[in-house]
Amino acid sequence: MPPSFLPMALSCALLLASPPAIATAAESPGYYRAPLSVSTTRDPDPPKYASRAPVKGPANWQGPAWLDLGLDHRIRFEYRHDDIRRPATGTDEPFLHRTRFYAGIHDVLDPFRFAVEVADSRRWNSQWPEDNRDVNEWEFIRLYAELHHPDLFGHDPKGHARPAFLRWGIHNFEFLDRRLVANNQWRNTANTFLGFHSSLGAEINDWQLDLLAVQPIARRMHQPDKPIHGQWLFGAIGHWRRWSDVATLEPFYLALRQSATSSAQEHIVHSPGLRAYGIIGNSGFDWDADVVVQTGRTGDRSLSAFGTTAELGYRFPLPWQPRLSAFYGYASGDRNPNDSSDQRFERFYGFGRPWSASEYAAFENISAPKVRLEITPHRKLRIDTGWNWYALASARDRYQPAAVRDPSGRSGRSVGQEFDFRARWQINPHLETILGYAHFSPGSFVSQTIRPDAADFIYLEVNVKAF
Repeated sequence: MPPSFLPMALSCALLLASPPAIATAAESPGYYRAPLSVSTTRDPDPPKYASRAPVKGPANWQGPAWLDLGLDHRIRFEYRHDDIRRPATGTDEPFLHRTRFYAGIHDVLDPFRFAVEVADSRRWNSQWPEDNRDVNEWEFIRLYAELHHPDLFGHDPKGHARPAFLRWGIHNFEFLDRRLVANNQWRNTANTFLGFHSSLGAEINDWQLDLLAVQPIARRMHQPDKPIHGQWLFGAIGHWRRWSDVATLEPFYLALRQSATSSAQEHIVHSPGLRAYGIIGNSGFDWDADVVVQTGRTGDRSLSAFGTTAELGYRFPLPWQPRLSAFYGYASGDRNPNDSSDQRFERFYGFGRPWSASEYAAFENISAPKVRLEITPHRKLRIDTGWNWYALASARDRYQPAAVRDPSGRSGRSVGQEFDFRARWQINPHLETILGYAHFSPGSFVSQTIRPDAADFIYLEVNVKAF
């Protein structure tokens, strides 16, 4: 049994053996504070499109107090001109469809709880072959059983019970700033995992610990998904919120192990790190930063890699609540493809959208500064725009979004620049529309290894939810 399973087994035993505690303090606002940095707020559990019980539906229908429900549909039209990830120039105008259904059962059968989520993802009107970024027909993306104890670890100083749960099954979840582990809300298909997820404490509490022992699941477009043979992701992710009015600390350890197979070398990554975010008093400034160190090996090559991100924002005391932010992200790349060491950062299963609106950057072999402006002209309308610069950390390593590499390094490090704009209009609680645009200007590396043409991306998205 892997060591990561031991705390989960202990949690399971305690869940069954410990009697429920009686709360002695009144409920008060919790410790959790959402980050103000761009695109780092995690999708909640249950997912944000689902309504917590009691669910209210059409014609004054009201569901039982033990049932959470969600049903949503998203359609997105994309116009992509000279997409650098494609093998040829030209225009593509696909429609992406995604339908999801969620149901969660709680309280009525405690300590046993259950959740199921099904998604159907499709694409049509594209000139390119289908791929599993866009297509994954009628698949379970969440299907687990849970043992739940409402106050296994007593109560925090504000009087909130500290619960614990142990889940086994299929999960899609998000942790930290979403750059290492995320379900990938923007993409048409979800990242999913099979295995154990245990949580000690909850977001409302002053501390929380998430434990993971899961297998990543391979998305198969028209067949049932399957866990990736020989691949495991282990994790211990802490959350310290006692000082959350100033800073939230999230120390973590992630480990990825891929056993040697006929198509893959053995790959082992140990990845300790620290993410922290908060605000600076009443100054209007907010901040978010993380540091990740990686060791391990791939086949006979040793791994020593590094990644970091940092964002500083300022909210002006003006109408429309403008927030201006500066961001820098770095992930090391392999310096020499022919030696016995590897410096390429392992990006795990993160969300690529914060790096690039066109998906032209990833948390691997990258150096990426950006500036961004966010405004809220109306309580239902949010607008943000930014300028991004992308360069390779190592000119001799690959550029992942287009899967190209110049081992000589003669093509340089400059990937290019990108301007992007997005407007989000929450028409009513059940209907949201999003309009976006991005323009990419290639740098020397892209011009010489792919093509020198600029790329444009326009999209219109409509999200509808039932409850």
